[in-house]
Amino acid sequence: MTKPIVALVGRPNVGKSTLFNRLAGERLAVVDDVPGTTRDRIAAEADWNGVVFNIIDTGGIDPSETSSAPGKQPLSVGSADFISEIRIQAEIAIQQADAILLITDANAGVTPADQEVAQILRRNQSDRDGQPWPPVFLVVNKADSAARRELVYQFYELGMGEPYPISALHGTGTGDMLDALVAALPSVGEESDDDNVKIAIAGKPNAGKSSLLNCLLGQERAIVSPIPGTTRDAVDTEMEYEGIPITLIDTAGIRRRGKIEPGVEKYSVLRSLAAIERSDVVLLVVDAQSGITSQDTHIAGFILDAWKSAVVLVNKWDVVEKDSFTMDAYSRHVRDALKFIDYAPLLFISAKTGQRIDRVMPLALQVQEERLARLTTSQINQVLHQAQDTHPAPSRAGRQLKMYYSTQVRSDPPTFLIYVNDPELAHFSYLRYLENRLREHYPFIGTPIRLVLRPRK
Repeated sequence: MTKPIVALVGRPNVGKSTLFNRLAGERLAVVDDVPGTTRDRIAAEADWNGVVFNIIDTGGIDPSETSSAPGKQPLSVGSADFISEIRIQAEIAIQQADAILLITDANAGVTPADQEVAQILRRNQSDRDGQPWPPVFLVVNKADSAARRELVYQFYELGMGEPYPISALHGTGTGDMLDALVAALPSVGEESDDDNVKIAIAGKPNAGKSSLLNCLLGQERAIVSPIPGTTRDAVDTEMEYEGIPITLIDTAGIRRRGKIEPGVEKYSVLRSLAAIERSDVVLLVVDAQSGITSQDTHIAGFILDAWKSAVVLVNKWDVVEKDSFTMDAYSRHVRDALKFIDYAPLLFISAKTGQRIDRVMPLALQVQEERLARLTTSQINQVLHQAQDTHPAPSRAGRQLKMYYSTQVRSDPPTFLIYVNDPELAHFSYLRYLENRLREHYPFIGTPIRLVLRPRK
C-alpha cells in the first residue's frame, strides 16, 4: 500500500529538520540507524494516532548540488538564488505531496521568502492535472514562549489560513497540528489484488531511466497496454516476459512539461518515493559518467526503508573509457557508496546500445523469486545456533544475548522471528553477523532481511 506523503517546505533555519526529527521520532524503530548506513535521512515514516504517513524534508534534499556547486555561492536569505531554490521546493511539493507543512519562524516574523512560497502555493491551487490540491498547514515554529505566541497573528497575512504555533524543539503545539494534518490525509487503500510483478525504474535525472524503459519494452513482444498509474503523473506499463505478467513503474515521466523549472529535477527523490513503495523490485539506474552521487544514495535509502528488493544498473557503460581493471574498480566504488544495500546485484549496461539489456529482466525476476523464498524452521535454527556457538554475542552489563528459537514468519520481504532472553542485549553489529550467516545458507539475492527479536515468555 502507498502511504500519504507530507512535505516540509520553508526557507532555511526555520526548523524543518527539527520538526522532521520530532515527527519521525514518533516511531523510533523506523528512524533507528540501520547497520552499515551512513547516509543522511531526508525521508522517514511517521505515525500519529494510528495514521501512518511519509514525511519529506525538502530543505535537506541534495543541498550539495545547490549551495556548493562550482562557481556558486552558498544560499543566503533574501538572495535571488535562495528564492529560486524555495520556489523549486514548493513546486515539487505541490505536484507530489498529499499535504504540505509550510514552516515559518515566529522569532523572525513574516519574511519575503515566506511570502514567495505562500504565493506559489496559492497560484497553483487549481493546477495539478485534475488531482485534488494538497492541503497546506501554516506552521509557525519557535513559538516556545507566550510573547512569541502573541506574534503569531501577523502570519495571517500570508493567506494560508489559521497558523499553528508550535515548538519543534520542545514539542509544544505539535499535537493540535498533527490532529489537523492526519484528518486531511487521504486514507490508505487496500493492497491490490493485481498479481503482476511490479518493477520500478528509479534514479536521479538523466541517468537513462526513459531509455531503459523504451529498451525493455522494445525487446518484448506481448505488451498489453499503457495504463494510468496510481501515482500522479507516473505511467505504469503492463507487459509480459516469458509468460510472467509484469508492471513497469516508470518514475522518469512524472515531470510535467512546461510546468516545472528545470532545477526541480534535483528533487526527484520526492517523486521516486511513491513509485518505490508500490513496487516489488526496484531497478536503481546509476549514471556511469557521474558515479554514485548523494542523490543515488538517497534513493537507495528509500528502497531500504521501504524493504524493497533492488538491482543496481550502471548505465551509459558504453561511454566510459575502460581497461581490464575498470569494471572491478567501479564495482568497488559502487559497493562502498551503497554498502547498506550490498546484497543488491550489480549490472553494467547501456540502454543506448542495448549492452546487457537482455539480462535486466531475468535478473529482476530472479530477485523477486528470492524475495518470496522461505526457509524451513529447522534450517533457520540450525544456521543461527551454529552462528551463536561459533561466535557468541558480546556481553553487555554482564549479560549475554541468548537465542532459543527462530522461525520465518513471512516473505516479501523475508522476516525472521527470533525468541531471545532480552532483545535489548542485541547489538546491531551482531544482528548483521546473524544476517550474513543466513545469507551464507541462502543468499536472498537483492532482498533485505528483517530480523525481529522477541523475549521468550
